[in-house]
Amino acid sequence: MENGKTKSAGRKIAVLGILTGCGLAAFMLESLIPMPFLPGAKLGFANIFSLLALLLYGLPEALIVVLVRTFLGSLFAGNLSMLLYSLTAGVISTAVSRMLLYALPRVSFTAISVAGAVVHNLVQLFVYCGLTGTMLLFVYAPYLCLMGAGSGVIIGLIVAWTLKALPKKFFSGAQDRKEEIK
Repeated sequence: MENGKTKSAGRKIAVLGILTGCGLAAFMLESLIPMPFLPGAKLGFANIFSLLALLLYGLPEALIVVLVRTFLGSLFAGNLSMLLYSLTAGVISTAVSRMLLYALPRVSFTAISVAGAVVHNLVQLFVYCGLTGTMLLFVYAPYLCLMGAGSGVIIGLIVAWTLKALPKKFFSGAQDRKEEIK
C-alpha cells in the first residue's frame, strides 16, 4: 500500500515539475514577443500550466507552480523587480480562481481563466500604482481588462481541450477529477 502512495506522490511531483517547466518556458518565450499597443503586457500563456495544476491538484500545488515559475522567470529574465508584480498578481489571481471554482462548481474553465486573467492584470496595475504613488496608469485598466478577457478565453479553451485530451489514467494521481471535466 505504501508503495502505491509513493508512486502516486512521485507522479504528482513529476507532473508538477513538468507543469512548472512548461510554464517557465512559455513565460520566457512570451517575454520575447512585444505587445505594440500596451508596452509590458503579455498574453499570459504561462498561466495555462498554473490553471492545469489548480484543476488537477488544487490550490497549494497551483501556488507552488506559480511561485517557482515566477521566481525562476524573473531570475532568468534578469528582472527581479518584475518578481513583485508577477508574484503578487499570480498568487492573488490563482486564489481568486480557486474561490470561483469552490463557489461556482459548474462554472466553465474559460470563465475561470477570464476572471483570473483580469484579476492578474488589475493586481499588477494596483501594485505598480501603489509603489510609484501615481494613479495615472489606471487609464490602462479598461485595455488591460479587455486584453485579459481575450487571453483568458484562449487560455481557458486550451486548458479545457487539454484536460479532455488527457487519458483517464493520467488523473489517477490527480484526485480523479476527469469526471468533473465536461
